[in-house]
Amino acid sequence: MHTITIKEGREKLLLKHHPWVFSGAIGHIDGDRGEGDFAKVMSANGDFIAYGYYDEKSHIVLHLLSWDEGTPADETLVRSLVRKSVLRRARLLGEKGTTALRLIHGEADFLPGIAADCYGREIRIIVSSRFADRFLPGIAAELDTLLHPAIIEASVDKAYASSEGLSERIRTFKEGRETSEDLSRTNVRFIEDGILYEAAPGKGQKSGFYCDQRDNRRIVEGYAEGKTVLDLFSYTGPFTLHALRGGALSVDAVDSSESALRHLLYQVHINEDDGVIPKGSRERVTITDTDCFEYIRTVENGRYDLMILDPPKLARTKSNLDNAMKAYKDLNRVAMMKIRNGGIIATFSCSAAMTMENFRMMLSWAAADAHAEVQLLRTLSAGEDHPVRLSFPESEYLKGAVIRVIRH
Repeated sequence: MHTITIKEGREKLLLKHHPWVFSGAIGHIDGDRGEGDFAKVMSANGDFIAYGYYDEKSHIVLHLLSWDEGTPADETLVRSLVRKSVLRRARLLGEKGTTALRLIHGEADFLPGIAADCYGREIRIIVSSRFADRFLPGIAAELDTLLHPAIIEASVDKAYASSEGLSERIRTFKEGRETSEDLSRTNVRFIEDGILYEAAPGKGQKSGFYCDQRDNRRIVEGYAEGKTVLDLFSYTGPFTLHALRGGALSVDAVDSSESALRHLLYQVHINEDDGVIPKGSRERVTITDTDCFEYIRTVENGRYDLMILDPPKLARTKSNLDNAMKAYKDLNRVAMMKIRNGGIIATFSCSAAMTMENFRMMLSWAAADAHAEVQLLRTLSAGEDHPVRLSFPESEYLKGAVIRVIRH
């Protein structure tokens, strides 16, 4: 195990349990500097700070894991962190009508670079750090011991593959062990809040479903009755399905992915056939495969009573924030101009670099440019299976709001 000394004055955030340490904060390292190893982290005056994992090939060279000096960092600690993360979700795992949720939420659960989601009988893991890649077999084994899934599938997040030096491969685990056998699989079916979904195997997080919007979908459903709805950036249609269940008169689903829109229609069919959404729902849905940012500009003024704006991540880092703010503002400005007077917009940002303060500021700028008054009805965030760790504000990546637009 390395002993790493932090430069004087650079330990303040670490003592407050922020888990990231960049190379510029490191004073010196004692011990063999191998490919990656656990480390004891000390202040410049020799006081213990935390245990972590050091890997100079990672874009974050040191991840802090534990601030308990009596519990040294090793593979046993990693498996313990996995177990604790799952057990914290025991109430959600037992919730009726839902078999999809996040089991591990990265640094918010003290496990850097690991996102693990349960979809019915499958678990899918997204790896975004060298730490996660190294300890993936143990993480998968612990998840198997706790939940006994039919299969665990792990893939590398393309956004981090280059910076972490990881190959974009898919690894499969069955009964807790990695396997290379060809496993013939059909779509996995699961339930969220009583609605049926299917996800194709081998698609990782881009399975057509994100667990983080569960609570928000239910909230938006409550505004849908009797409304003409635009679901912009609809992807495979969870918001569309909730709007239909909520009694929407019609839903126009718009996305740039034709395959996602086809899957949306399929999911409308299976839910209508099962009686989850009203009969005739398929006839109430139209799909449009196009650029969403351009589409909103072509919308007829006053056509929609309810708009859902759930764009992809536009700011991965703080350096992208200014341009992202302009794009978010323009999208919301146009929506405010197009929606029926008194209409409702559910709008979101999944960019971690954008704070909730930034998000509200963006909405106020958009309202001013649209010459509209906006009432903030609800502030939205990810569900409790995506906790925000207060010592790590970067874990609050999903921001949202339900607003009413009033034009005098």
